[in-house]
Parts: sequence; structure tokens; C-alpha cells
Amino acid sequence: MNFPPYITQEKLQLFIRQAFLEDVGDGDHSTLASVPYDAIQEAELKVKDNGIIAGIELAKIIFDTFDPSLQIDQYKKDGDSVVFGDVVFKVKGSSQSILTCERLVLNCMQRMSGIATYANEMMDLVKGTNAKILDTRKTTPNFRMIEKWAVKIGGAENHRFGLYDMIMLKDNHIDFCGNITKAVQQTKEYLSNHHLHLKIEVETRNLKEVEEALKASVDFIMLDNFELNDLKQAVKLIDGRVKTEASGGITKESVKSIAETGVDFISSGAIIHSAKNFDLSLKAISKML
Repeated sequence: MNFPPYITQEKLQLFIRQAFLEDVGDGDHSTLASVPYDAIQEAELKVKDNGIIAGIELAKIIFDTFDPSLQIDQYKKDGDSVVFGDVVFKVKGSSQSILTCERLVLNCMQRMSGIATYANEMMDLVKGTNAKILDTRKTTPNFRMIEKWAVKIGGAENHRFGLYDMIMLKDNHIDFCGNITKAVQQTKEYLSNHHLHLKIEVETRNLKEVEEALKASVDFIMLDNFELNDLKQAVKLIDGRVKTEASGGITKESVKSIAETGVDFISSGAIIHSAKNFDLSLKAISKML
């Protein structure tokens, strides 16, 4: 499995073990009390929605982490289109293990599939343009890695992962510092002094700030909450000298017209924070063997 660069086996194992610690505590007493330890069961993951399935690879790692003897028969892969009634995979083995893993697997896959579906819909809306859809840092604490993975599965792109892998001078940075010119100058000095090689993006709120950002020589200019006409003017003014990113209140209804202005990227927090959970279920398909 080729993971995005921010995902490692170590990080996945840490996430999974913390999730089990939170959910299982000192034991899944409902299962331990009612299901014999040597019972064997088979269950299937059923789709009760329409969209893009995501989280299958994560589910397999969750099952394997908890009980390596569980067997998975897989019928779909991450990123596939699915419809109501599809079976994604079957899992067979210890009834106790399947029951204890059930909620963690479903929670992750329902969230990931909802995000992947939303991201995929946004990408479909900008087909025929050069714009790419980006996510943002508006993620669930301690779940960002999984949510951004889902964005990639859905066909959109990841923006910076955190505060450490790119410079983004937003409105508050600029206002606290004084102006764009001063903020960029100090940033370049900081990067040089600390031997860091990070791209610099500056948020602009009007055409005057766009001109200032251009003079400051940055890598990306964010056009935040620009009206369409101003967005077109900004793209024309920048004229390909740096990459452009439209941001602020991006919706499914507005994204196509924004993409048609010629911006390189459109960032949307909504593809993560407003994605509806996908409806999935894990159900027994045979009695205990």
C-alpha cells in the first residue's frame, strides 16, 4: 500500500492503539460476557448509500492489529464508486474480535467515505478547468491524517498538513506584523536563519494586497473571499507569475464559476468539515460456527 507521505505504519499503529484504548478500556464486556471465546463468525461490510468508498485499507490494518488471524475477502478498493447494497468485504474469524473491531472500523470508514464522496463531487464540478481542489487544516484534532487520506482517495489534493510544512501568512499574521511586505521580509530572514526551505503563501483580501504580495516575491497568493470580477482581475494581474488559490466560503454551487476564472487551486474546508457520514453496516452473515 502506497500511503500519502504524512502516513507511516508507526503513526497508523499509534492511532489505532489509542482508538482501541479509548473504546475498549479494560475490556469489551458485552462481547466477553455473551459470546464464547472460541466462536467463529463471518460478517460483511454492506453499503447503504451511494458514493465513493474509502477506508478499506485502514479497516484491514485495524483488523490485523487487533487479531492477525482474521481473514478478509475484499470486493472493492478505496476510491471505487459504490451503490446501496454493494458488499465491500467479508471478514471471518473470532466472533469476539469482529465485534470489538466493528465500531472503530465503521467510524473510520463512514467518515472517510463521506469525505471522499464530497471531494469527488467537487472535483467533478471543476472538470474542464485547470483548477485543483485542496483541503485545509479545518480537521478533527487527532484525526487529520485519516481525513486528509480520504480527500486523496476522493481525487482532490492535500494542502499543507500542518503548521510546520509550509509558510502561510494569513490576515492575522499580516495585521499583527504590520503589512505584507514586512511579514514576508521577516519570514524570509527567519527561514534563512533556521536553514528551512519552505514555500511561502500570502493571503490577500483585495487587489492592492495582491500587488504588494507580487512585489514581495512569494510562491503562492491566496485570494480570500474575492468577488468573481475581482478574482478574474487578480488572476489577470498575477499572470502566471505565482500560483493562485481561491479560498473562503467555497460551495458546490459556486466552485465551477470560481474555477473558470483561471485560478490554479481552490481550497475548501467544507470537503472535510461538512462531509456527511456515509452509511455502512457490518452484519453477520452466518450463525456462530
